[in-house]
Amino acid sequence: MKPLKIDVSHSSVGFVVRHLVISKVRGHFTRFGGTIAYDGENIEKSSVTVEIDATSIDTREEKRDAHLRSADFFDTEHHPTLSFRSTSVARTGTEALAVTGDLTMRGVTHPATLKVEELGGGKDPWGNQRLAWSAHLTVNRKDWGLTWNQLLEAGGLAVSEKIDIELEIQAF
Repeated sequence: MKPLKIDVSHSSVGFVVRHLVISKVRGHFTRFGGTIAYDGENIEKSSVTVEIDATSIDTREEKRDAHLRSADFFDTEHHPTLSFRSTSVARTGTEALAVTGDLTMRGVTHPATLKVEELGGGKDPWGNQRLAWSAHLTVNRKDWGLTWNQLLEAGGLAVSEKIDIELEIQAF
């Protein structure tokens, strides 16, 4: 089984977080990469490794991005990389997988399970076989030491503790 390389130009690593309890802020990372060893016949033999450059965070607001890179959040000066390394892959439906692994942010590692939808594959115009997946994971950012927040005058917190991570991955 030859590992597939994530095609960064046709993939995305994004997140959604509630802000002021009333809206959602979306962001993404512009630099990431990884490999997927995919065995469709014996899915449990498959594996995933992803590295994300935390300094590449982009929420379309430079001041917010600088704050997210700071010690209040990702502390990219000391922890420039986020990573995920699978420990197991299991089929949960006809086109659904559970990919469990070690998610590391800010130097803290916890197990996490991605809910993955297999989107299929095919040959590109150059004859390369491509496969695609869509994945989702919800985490509590405080579990990884991303604890900064601010109390609102009307009650509640400025930033939700729950973060939805969304991945659209194409590999060849």
